Amino acid sequence: MRQRPSVIRCGRPLASLLTLAVAFWAGVATARVPIPVVTGPIPANAAPGDPSHDYPQLATSLDLARPLDLASLGYVEEEYFFSGTANVYNTPTLATGTIVSSGHPYKSRIIVRRPTSPAQFNGTVLVEWVNVTSGYNNDALFRSSQDHLVRAGFAYVGVSAQRVGVQVPPGGLTAWSAIRYGSLDVTDNGTITDDSLSYDIFSQAAQAIRTPRGVDMLAGLPVRRIIAIGASQSEGRLVTYHNSIHPLANVFDGYVLVLGLGGQLRTDLLVKVFKVNTETDLLFLGEVAARQPDSDHLRTWEVAGASHVAFSDHAGRVGLVARDSLPPSTPWICTIQPALSHVARFQVLNAVYGHISRWITQGTLPPTAPRVDVLSEGPPVVLNRTSLGLATGGIQLSQQAVPTAVENGINSGPGLCFLDGSHTPLDAATLAQLYRNHRAYVSAVSDVNNNNVEAGYILSDDAEANIFEAAHSGILNR
Repeated sequence: MRQRPSVIRCGRPLASLLTLAVAFWAGVATARVPIPVVTGPIPANAAPGDPSHDYPQLATSLDLARPLDLASLGYVEEEYFFSGTANVYNTPTLATGTIVSSGHPYKSRIIVRRPTSPAQFNGTVLVEWVNVTSGYNNDALFRSSQDHLVRAGFAYVGVSAQRVGVQVPPGGLTAWSAIRYGSLDVTDNGTITDDSLSYDIFSQAAQAIRTPRGVDMLAGLPVRRIIAIGASQSEGRLVTYHNSIHPLANVFDGYVLVLGLGGQLRTDLLVKVFKVNTETDLLFLGEVAARQPDSDHLRTWEVAGASHVAFSDHAGRVGLVARDSLPPSTPWICTIQPALSHVARFQVLNAVYGHISRWITQGTLPPTAPRVDVLSEGPPVVLNRTSLGLATGGIQLSQQAVPTAVENGINSGPGLCFLDGSHTPLDAATLAQLYRNHRAYVSAVSDVNNNNVEAGYILSDDAEANIFEAAHSGILNR
Protein backbone atom coordinates (compact mmCIF):
# COMPACT_ATOMS: atom_id res chain seq x y z
CA MET A 1 0.00 0.00 0.00
CA ARG A 2 1.36 3.39 -0.96
CA GLN A 3 1.84 5.92 1.79
CA ARG A 4 1.20 9.65 1.70
CA PRO A 5 4.30 11.76 1.01
CA SER A 6 6.61 12.14 3.97
CA VAL A 7 6.17 15.28 6.05
CA ILE A 8 8.93 17.87 5.90
CA ARG A 9 9.96 18.54 9.48
CA CYS A 10 10.27 22.15 10.61
CA GLY A 11 12.61 21.58 13.55
CA ARG A 12 10.31 23.02 16.24
CA PRO A 13 8.62 20.62 18.66
CA LEU A 14 5.21 22.31 18.71
CA ALA A 15 5.15 22.73 14.96
CA SER A 16 6.14 19.08 14.56
CA LEU A 17 3.25 17.98 16.76
CA LEU A 18 0.83 20.11 14.79
CA THR A 19 2.18 18.70 11.54
CA LEU A 20 1.73 15.16 12.80
CA ALA A 21 -1.81 15.97 13.90
CA VAL A 22 -2.66 17.35 10.46
CA ALA A 23 -1.12 14.27 8.83
CA PHE A 24 -3.14 11.99 11.12
CA TRP A 25 -6.44 13.66 10.32
CA ALA A 26 -5.54 13.73 6.62
CA GLY A 27 -5.06 9.98 6.79
CA VAL A 28 -8.45 9.60 8.45
CA ALA A 29 -10.08 11.68 5.71
CA THR A 30 -8.35 9.70 2.96
CA ALA A 31 -9.53 6.43 4.47
CA ARG A 32 -13.14 7.59 4.07
CA VAL A 33 -12.86 7.44 0.27
CA PRO A 34 -13.64 3.91 -0.95
CA ILE A 35 -11.20 2.13 -3.24
CA PRO A 36 -13.10 1.39 -6.46
CA VAL A 37 -12.92 -1.82 -8.42
CA VAL A 38 -10.49 -1.32 -11.28
CA THR A 39 -10.50 -3.52 -14.38
CA GLY A 40 -8.03 -3.48 -17.23
CA PRO A 41 -6.08 -2.49 -19.00
CA ILE A 42 -8.91 -2.69 -21.51
CA PRO A 43 -7.46 -4.03 -24.77
CA ALA A 44 -7.68 -1.95 -27.92
CA ASN A 45 -9.23 -4.31 -30.47
CA ALA A 46 -8.91 -1.89 -33.37
CA ALA A 47 -6.37 0.63 -34.59
CA PRO A 48 -7.09 4.32 -33.89
CA GLY A 49 -9.39 5.62 -36.59
CA ASP A 50 -11.13 2.30 -37.21
CA PRO A 51 -14.91 2.81 -37.66
CA SER A 52 -15.66 0.37 -34.82
CA HIS A 53 -14.08 2.83 -32.34
CA ASP A 54 -12.96 -0.17 -30.30
CA TYR A 55 -9.96 1.74 -28.96
CA PRO A 56 -9.57 4.52 -26.37
CA GLN A 57 -11.25 7.74 -27.42
CA LEU A 58 -8.56 10.27 -28.47
CA ALA A 59 -5.90 7.58 -28.20
CA THR A 60 -2.39 8.80 -28.90
CA SER A 61 -1.05 7.75 -32.29
CA LEU A 62 1.69 8.62 -34.77
CA ASP A 63 -0.38 9.37 -37.87
CA LEU A 64 -1.10 12.96 -36.88
CA ALA A 65 0.31 16.41 -37.53
CA ARG A 66 1.60 16.44 -33.95
CA PRO A 67 2.60 12.81 -33.27
CA LEU A 68 3.75 11.46 -29.94
CA ASP A 69 5.65 8.18 -30.02
CA LEU A 70 5.08 7.09 -26.43
CA ALA A 71 6.68 3.67 -26.79
CA SER A 72 9.98 5.02 -28.08
CA LEU A 73 10.00 7.49 -25.17
CA GLY A 74 9.59 4.77 -22.56
CA TYR A 75 5.88 5.40 -21.94
CA VAL A 76 2.74 3.33 -22.19
CA GLU A 77 -0.87 4.42 -22.73
CA GLU A 78 -3.54 2.23 -21.12
CA GLU A 79 -7.26 2.51 -20.47
CA TYR A 80 -9.06 1.18 -17.40
CA PHE A 81 -12.62 0.99 -16.17
CA PHE A 82 -13.41 1.64 -12.51
CA SER A 83 -16.62 1.19 -10.58
CA GLY A 84 -18.14 1.48 -7.15
CA THR A 85 -20.80 3.43 -5.33
CA ALA A 86 -20.71 7.21 -4.98
CA ASN A 87 -22.17 9.89 -2.76
CA VAL A 88 -24.23 12.92 -3.71
CA TYR A 89 -22.94 15.99 -1.86
CA ASN A 90 -24.31 19.33 -0.88
CA THR A 91 -21.54 21.77 -1.89
CA PRO A 92 -22.13 25.16 -0.22
CA THR A 93 -20.04 28.06 -1.50
CA LEU A 94 -16.65 28.27 0.24
CA ALA A 95 -17.63 25.64 2.80
CA THR A 96 -17.20 21.93 3.48
CA GLY A 97 -19.79 19.73 1.83
CA THR A 98 -22.17 17.26 3.41
CA ILE A 99 -23.46 13.94 2.10
CA VAL A 100 -27.01 14.09 0.76
CA SER A 101 -27.31 10.44 -0.28
CA SER A 102 -25.05 7.43 -0.72
CA GLY A 103 -24.79 4.08 -2.44
CA HIS A 104 -25.25 5.23 -6.04
CA PRO A 105 -23.58 2.75 -8.43
CA TYR A 106 -21.33 4.07 -11.18
CA LYS A 107 -18.83 2.81 -13.73
CA SER A 108 -16.47 5.06 -15.68
CA ARG A 109 -13.11 5.10 -17.42
CA ILE A 110 -9.55 6.29 -16.87
CA ILE A 111 -6.79 6.85 -19.42
CA VAL A 112 -3.25 6.40 -18.07
CA ARG A 113 0.00 7.54 -19.68
CA ARG A 114 2.99 6.57 -17.56
CA PRO A 115 6.68 5.71 -17.71
CA THR A 116 7.39 2.00 -17.96
CA SER A 117 10.48 2.33 -15.77
CA PRO A 118 10.50 3.60 -12.16
CA ALA A 119 13.86 5.24 -12.91
CA GLN A 120 12.15 7.53 -15.43
CA PHE A 121 9.26 8.48 -13.12
CA ASN A 122 9.58 11.78 -11.25
CA GLY A 123 7.09 10.83 -8.53
CA THR A 124 4.23 13.13 -9.61
CA VAL A 125 0.89 11.91 -10.93
CA LEU A 126 -1.22 14.56 -12.66
CA VAL A 127 -4.91 13.64 -12.52
CA GLU A 128 -6.95 15.62 -15.03
CA TRP A 129 -10.68 16.15 -14.74
CA VAL A 130 -11.11 15.84 -18.50
CA ASN A 131 -13.06 18.65 -20.11
CA VAL A 132 -16.42 17.86 -21.74
CA THR A 133 -17.50 21.28 -23.05
CA SER A 134 -17.00 20.10 -26.64
CA GLY A 135 -19.09 16.98 -26.05
CA TYR A 136 -16.26 14.47 -25.67
CA ASN A 137 -13.40 13.64 -23.28
CA ASN A 138 -10.91 16.38 -24.06
CA ASP A 139 -7.68 15.74 -22.14
CA ALA A 140 -6.78 19.37 -22.79
CA LEU A 141 -3.97 19.80 -20.30
CA PHE A 142 -2.18 16.62 -21.34
CA ARG A 143 -2.30 17.58 -25.01
CA SER A 144 -1.04 21.11 -24.36
CA SER A 145 2.02 19.91 -22.39
CA GLN A 146 2.49 16.37 -23.70
CA ASP A 147 6.08 16.78 -24.86
CA HIS A 148 7.23 18.25 -21.55
CA LEU A 149 5.28 15.80 -19.38
CA VAL A 150 6.90 12.82 -21.09
CA ARG A 151 10.34 14.40 -21.18
CA ALA A 152 10.16 15.23 -17.45
CA GLY A 153 8.83 11.83 -16.31
CA PHE A 154 5.33 12.70 -15.10
CA ALA A 155 2.56 10.12 -14.94
CA TYR A 156 -0.78 11.27 -16.29
CA VAL A 157 -4.27 10.03 -15.46
CA GLY A 158 -7.36 11.40 -17.24
CA VAL A 159 -10.68 10.80 -15.47
CA SER A 160 -14.11 10.83 -17.14
CA ALA A 161 -16.38 12.01 -14.33
CA GLN A 162 -19.26 13.75 -16.09
CA ARG A 163 -22.37 12.57 -17.93
CA VAL A 164 -21.66 14.52 -21.13
CA GLY A 165 -18.33 12.79 -21.59
CA VAL A 166 -19.67 9.36 -20.72
CA GLN A 167 -23.27 9.12 -21.90
CA VAL A 168 -24.42 12.03 -24.09
CA PRO A 169 -24.37 11.54 -27.90
CA PRO A 170 -22.58 11.89 -30.20
CA GLY A 171 -19.23 12.20 -28.40
CA GLY A 172 -20.10 10.59 -25.07
CA LEU A 173 -18.32 7.27 -24.69
CA THR A 174 -21.36 4.98 -24.68
CA ALA A 175 -22.66 6.48 -27.94
CA TRP A 176 -19.25 6.84 -29.57
CA SER A 177 -18.45 3.15 -29.06
CA ALA A 178 -21.21 1.03 -27.59
CA ILE A 179 -19.15 -2.11 -28.12
CA ARG A 180 -16.35 -0.76 -25.94
CA TYR A 181 -18.07 1.56 -23.49
CA GLY A 182 -21.67 0.37 -23.36
CA SER A 183 -21.44 -0.72 -19.72
CA LEU A 184 -20.40 2.72 -18.42
CA ASP A 185 -22.85 4.82 -16.40
CA VAL A 186 -22.31 7.84 -14.14
CA THR A 187 -26.02 8.58 -13.59
CA ASP A 188 -27.18 5.67 -11.38
CA ASN A 189 -29.27 4.26 -14.25
CA GLY A 190 -30.52 7.67 -15.34
CA THR A 191 -31.75 8.80 -11.93
CA ILE A 192 -28.99 11.40 -11.32
CA THR A 193 -28.28 13.51 -14.38
CA ASP A 194 -26.76 16.68 -12.87
CA ASP A 195 -23.23 15.31 -12.32
CA SER A 196 -23.82 15.08 -8.57
CA LEU A 197 -21.79 11.87 -8.49
CA SER A 198 -18.81 13.38 -10.28
CA TYR A 199 -17.00 14.58 -7.15
CA ASP A 200 -16.96 11.17 -5.51
CA ILE A 201 -16.07 9.50 -8.81
CA PHE A 202 -13.05 11.80 -9.09
CA SER A 203 -12.02 11.11 -5.48
CA GLN A 204 -12.22 7.38 -5.98
CA ALA A 205 -10.08 7.56 -9.12
CA ALA A 206 -7.37 9.23 -7.04
CA GLN A 207 -7.82 6.70 -4.24
CA ALA A 208 -7.25 3.89 -6.73
CA ILE A 209 -3.89 5.50 -7.52
CA ARG A 210 -2.95 6.24 -3.93
CA THR A 211 -4.06 2.92 -2.47
CA PRO A 212 -4.33 0.36 -5.28
CA ARG A 213 -6.15 -2.86 -4.56
CA GLY A 214 -6.06 -5.59 -7.14
CA VAL A 215 -5.21 -3.75 -10.35
CA ASP A 216 -2.46 -1.13 -9.97
CA MET A 217 -2.83 1.33 -12.84
CA LEU A 218 0.64 2.77 -12.15
CA ALA A 219 2.27 -0.70 -12.18
CA GLY A 220 4.14 -0.16 -8.93
CA LEU A 221 5.60 3.27 -9.72
CA PRO A 222 6.60 4.99 -6.45
CA VAL A 223 3.96 7.73 -6.23
CA ARG A 224 4.99 10.71 -4.12
CA ARG A 225 2.47 13.37 -5.15
CA ILE A 226 -1.01 13.27 -6.68
CA ILE A 227 -2.09 16.60 -8.17
CA ALA A 228 -5.56 17.40 -9.53
CA ILE A 229 -5.56 19.47 -12.72
CA GLY A 230 -8.37 20.87 -14.84
CA ALA A 231 -9.10 23.58 -17.39
CA SER A 232 -12.14 25.79 -18.03
CA GLN A 233 -15.36 23.94 -17.10
CA SER A 234 -13.21 21.36 -15.32
CA GLU A 235 -11.47 24.18 -13.44
CA GLY A 236 -14.87 25.29 -12.19
CA ARG A 237 -15.66 21.77 -11.01
CA LEU A 238 -12.31 21.58 -9.22
CA VAL A 239 -12.87 24.91 -7.44
CA THR A 240 -16.03 23.40 -5.96
CA TYR A 241 -14.15 20.17 -5.25
CA HIS A 242 -11.34 22.04 -3.46
CA ASN A 243 -13.73 24.06 -1.33
CA SER A 244 -16.30 21.41 -0.41
CA ILE A 245 -14.91 17.92 -1.06
CA HIS A 246 -11.18 18.16 -0.40
CA PRO A 247 -11.62 18.56 3.40
CA LEU A 248 -13.64 15.32 3.38
CA ALA A 249 -11.59 13.26 0.94
CA ASN A 250 -8.02 14.62 1.12
CA VAL A 251 -6.79 12.39 -1.69
CA PHE A 252 -4.97 15.14 -3.58
CA ASP A 253 -1.75 16.83 -2.54
CA GLY A 254 -2.24 19.90 -4.73
CA TYR A 255 -4.29 21.52 -7.48
CA VAL A 256 -3.48 23.25 -10.77
CA LEU A 257 -6.51 25.28 -11.84
CA VAL A 258 -6.31 26.59 -15.40
CA LEU A 259 -8.61 29.00 -17.28
CA GLY A 260 -10.79 30.09 -14.40
CA LEU A 261 -14.51 30.76 -14.43
CA GLY A 262 -14.66 33.25 -11.56
CA GLY A 263 -14.76 30.93 -8.55
CA GLN A 264 -12.93 31.89 -5.37
CA LEU A 265 -11.02 29.49 -3.13
CA ARG A 266 -11.27 28.98 0.58
CA THR A 267 -8.32 30.47 2.45
CA ASP A 268 -8.42 28.14 5.45
CA LEU A 269 -7.18 25.03 3.62
CA LEU A 270 -3.44 24.36 3.52
CA VAL A 271 -3.33 22.29 0.32
CA LYS A 272 -1.19 23.91 -2.39
CA VAL A 273 -3.00 25.51 -5.33
CA PHE A 274 -1.72 27.09 -8.54
CA LYS A 275 -4.08 29.15 -10.71
CA VAL A 276 -3.15 30.06 -14.30
CA ASN A 277 -5.38 32.49 -16.20
CA THR A 278 -5.47 34.28 -19.54
CA GLU A 279 -6.79 37.62 -20.76
CA THR A 280 -10.08 36.01 -21.73
CA ASP A 281 -10.64 34.70 -18.20
CA LEU A 282 -10.07 38.18 -16.79
CA LEU A 283 -12.19 39.99 -19.36
CA PHE A 284 -15.20 37.73 -19.69
CA LEU A 285 -15.18 34.88 -17.16
CA GLY A 286 -15.06 36.65 -13.80
CA GLU A 287 -11.44 36.12 -12.82
CA VAL A 288 -10.78 39.80 -12.02
CA ALA A 289 -13.53 39.76 -9.39
CA ALA A 290 -12.23 36.40 -8.13
CA ARG A 291 -8.63 37.56 -7.65
CA GLN A 292 -7.10 36.57 -4.33
CA PRO A 293 -3.68 37.46 -2.91
CA ASP A 294 -0.85 34.96 -3.15
CA SER A 295 -0.11 33.11 0.07
CA ASP A 296 1.83 30.16 1.45
CA HIS A 297 -0.71 27.88 -0.25
CA LEU A 298 -1.87 29.85 -3.34
CA ARG A 299 -0.13 31.19 -6.43
CA THR A 300 -1.94 32.94 -9.29
CA TRP A 301 -0.20 33.57 -12.60
CA GLU A 302 -1.86 35.59 -15.36
CA VAL A 303 -0.51 35.36 -18.92
CA ALA A 304 -0.83 38.60 -20.88
CA GLY A 305 -2.00 38.23 -24.48
CA ALA A 306 -3.14 34.63 -24.03
CA SER A 307 -6.62 33.47 -24.90
CA HIS A 308 -8.84 30.87 -23.21
CA VAL A 309 -8.54 28.66 -26.28
CA ALA A 310 -5.05 28.96 -27.72
CA PHE A 311 -3.69 28.30 -31.19
CA SER A 312 -1.63 25.44 -29.75
CA ASP A 313 -4.76 23.91 -28.15
CA HIS A 314 -6.53 23.77 -31.48
CA ALA A 315 -3.47 22.46 -33.30
CA GLY A 316 -2.94 19.76 -30.69
CA ARG A 317 -6.36 18.16 -30.97
CA VAL A 318 -7.69 18.93 -34.46
CA GLY A 319 -6.18 15.77 -35.95
CA LEU A 320 -7.37 13.53 -33.10
CA VAL A 321 -10.90 14.94 -33.26
CA ALA A 322 -11.14 14.47 -37.03
CA ARG A 323 -9.77 10.91 -36.80
CA ASP A 324 -12.33 9.97 -34.15
CA SER A 325 -15.30 11.68 -35.86
CA LEU A 326 -15.92 13.98 -32.91
CA PRO A 327 -17.43 17.49 -33.04
CA PRO A 328 -14.76 19.82 -34.49
CA SER A 329 -13.81 23.25 -33.20
CA THR A 330 -14.42 25.99 -35.76
CA PRO A 331 -12.29 29.09 -35.00
CA TRP A 332 -12.56 30.22 -38.63
CA ILE A 333 -16.21 31.27 -38.09
CA CYS A 334 -15.26 33.85 -35.44
CA THR A 335 -15.51 37.58 -36.15
CA ILE A 336 -11.82 38.50 -35.77
CA GLN A 337 -9.48 36.57 -38.06
CA PRO A 338 -7.10 34.97 -37.59
CA ALA A 339 -8.62 33.73 -34.37
CA LEU A 340 -6.65 32.12 -31.50
CA SER A 341 -3.80 33.82 -29.68
CA HIS A 342 -0.34 32.42 -30.35
CA VAL A 343 0.93 33.28 -26.86
CA ALA A 344 2.26 29.94 -25.59
CA ARG A 345 0.35 29.54 -22.34
CA PHE A 346 1.37 25.88 -22.23
CA GLN A 347 4.97 26.92 -21.61
CA VAL A 348 3.93 28.55 -18.35
CA LEU A 349 2.07 25.39 -17.36
CA ASN A 350 5.17 23.33 -18.06
CA ALA A 351 6.98 25.35 -15.40
CA VAL A 352 4.03 25.25 -12.99
CA TYR A 353 3.99 21.44 -12.77
CA GLY A 354 7.56 21.41 -11.50
CA HIS A 355 6.98 24.30 -9.10
CA ILE A 356 3.96 22.72 -7.42
CA SER A 357 5.71 19.35 -7.14
CA ARG A 358 8.62 20.95 -5.27
CA TRP A 359 6.23 23.10 -3.22
CA ILE A 360 4.38 20.02 -1.99
CA THR A 361 7.36 17.83 -1.25
CA GLN A 362 10.13 20.27 -0.32
CA GLY A 363 8.18 23.32 0.78
CA THR A 364 9.91 25.44 -1.88
CA LEU A 365 7.77 28.53 -2.49
CA PRO A 366 7.16 29.15 -6.21
CA PRO A 367 7.91 32.60 -7.59
CA THR A 368 5.16 35.18 -7.59
CA ALA A 369 4.20 36.97 -10.80
CA PRO A 370 2.69 40.40 -11.47
CA ARG A 371 -0.99 40.47 -12.38
CA VAL A 372 -2.23 41.80 -15.71
CA ASP A 373 -2.86 45.56 -15.41
CA VAL A 374 -6.57 46.35 -15.04
CA LEU A 375 -7.89 49.88 -15.64
CA SER A 376 -11.47 49.08 -14.67
CA GLU A 377 -12.92 46.07 -12.86
CA GLY A 378 -16.18 46.81 -14.66
CA PRO A 379 -18.39 45.58 -15.87
CA PRO A 380 -16.99 45.60 -18.43
CA VAL A 381 -13.44 44.78 -17.35
CA VAL A 382 -10.91 47.02 -19.10
CA LEU A 383 -7.21 46.13 -19.36
CA ASN A 384 -4.38 48.58 -19.77
CA ARG A 385 -2.90 48.31 -23.27
CA THR A 386 0.02 49.69 -25.22
CA SER A 387 -0.42 51.80 -28.34
CA LEU A 388 -0.35 48.55 -30.32
CA GLY A 389 -3.20 47.11 -28.23
CA LEU A 390 -1.11 44.69 -26.16
CA ALA A 391 -2.03 44.11 -22.52
CA THR A 392 0.52 45.21 -19.95
CA GLY A 393 1.52 43.48 -16.72
CA GLY A 394 1.19 39.78 -16.02
CA ILE A 395 3.64 37.22 -17.34
CA GLN A 396 4.95 38.55 -20.63
CA LEU A 397 6.07 35.70 -22.86
CA SER A 398 8.16 36.58 -25.89
CA GLN A 399 5.18 36.26 -28.26
CA GLN A 400 3.67 39.20 -26.33
CA ALA A 401 6.72 41.14 -25.15
CA VAL A 402 8.46 40.99 -28.55
CA PRO A 403 5.39 41.09 -30.76
CA THR A 404 5.07 40.22 -34.41
CA ALA A 405 1.27 40.31 -34.03
CA VAL A 406 -1.30 41.77 -31.69
CA GLU A 407 -2.20 38.85 -29.44
CA ASN A 408 -5.17 39.12 -27.12
CA GLY A 409 -8.06 37.31 -25.50
CA ILE A 410 -10.82 39.08 -27.42
CA ASN A 411 -13.08 37.71 -30.14
CA SER A 412 -16.78 37.35 -30.89
CA GLY A 413 -19.12 35.45 -33.13
CA PRO A 414 -21.20 32.26 -32.93
CA GLY A 415 -21.07 29.76 -30.08
CA LEU A 416 -17.87 29.84 -28.03
CA CYS A 417 -15.97 32.26 -30.29
CA PHE A 418 -15.63 34.68 -27.37
CA LEU A 419 -13.13 32.22 -25.86
CA ASP A 420 -10.82 32.13 -28.88
CA GLY A 421 -8.96 35.42 -28.74
CA SER A 422 -7.16 36.62 -31.84
CA HIS A 423 -3.80 37.00 -33.60
CA THR A 424 -3.44 40.05 -35.86
CA PRO A 425 -0.02 40.19 -37.61
CA LEU A 426 1.83 43.50 -37.61
CA ASP A 427 2.73 45.01 -40.97
CA ALA A 428 6.30 45.26 -42.24
CA ALA A 429 6.59 48.98 -41.46
CA THR A 430 5.62 48.46 -37.82
CA LEU A 431 8.04 45.55 -37.46
CA ALA A 432 10.85 47.68 -38.88
CA GLN A 433 10.09 50.47 -36.40
CA LEU A 434 10.15 48.00 -33.52
CA TYR A 435 13.30 46.00 -34.35
CA ARG A 436 15.36 47.60 -37.17
CA ASN A 437 16.48 44.19 -38.46
CA HIS A 438 16.23 40.44 -37.99
CA ARG A 439 19.20 40.26 -35.66
CA ALA A 440 17.71 42.88 -33.32
CA TYR A 441 14.42 40.96 -33.28
CA VAL A 442 16.11 37.66 -32.36
CA SER A 443 18.18 39.40 -29.70
CA ALA A 444 15.04 40.83 -28.10
CA VAL A 445 13.36 37.41 -28.13
CA SER A 446 16.44 35.87 -26.55
CA ASP A 447 16.55 38.51 -23.77
CA VAL A 448 12.88 38.04 -22.84
CA ASN A 449 13.14 34.27 -22.79
CA ASN A 450 16.29 34.28 -20.69
CA ASN A 451 14.63 36.66 -18.21
CA ASN A 452 11.52 34.46 -18.02
CA VAL A 453 13.65 31.38 -17.34
CA GLU A 454 15.50 33.23 -14.59
CA ALA A 455 12.18 34.34 -13.07
CA GLY A 456 10.92 30.74 -13.14
CA TYR A 457 8.02 31.43 -15.50
CA ILE A 458 9.16 29.07 -18.27
CA LEU A 459 11.68 26.27 -18.68
CA SER A 460 14.94 26.46 -20.57
CA ASP A 461 13.77 23.92 -23.18
CA ASP A 462 10.83 26.14 -24.08
CA ALA A 463 13.01 29.25 -24.11
CA GLU A 464 15.40 27.57 -26.52
CA ALA A 465 12.48 26.58 -28.76
CA ASN A 466 11.21 30.17 -28.83
CA ILE A 467 14.64 31.55 -29.69
CA PHE A 468 15.15 28.90 -32.40
CA GLU A 469 11.78 29.76 -33.93
CA ALA A 470 12.63 33.47 -33.97
CA ALA A 471 16.04 32.85 -35.48
CA HIS A 472 14.54 30.77 -38.30
CA SER A 473 11.59 33.06 -38.92
CA GLY A 474 11.24 35.46 -41.81
CA ILE A 475 10.82 38.48 -39.54
CA LEU A 476 12.83 41.32 -41.15
CA ASN A 477 15.05 38.67 -42.69
CA ARG A 478 15.77 40.30 -46.04
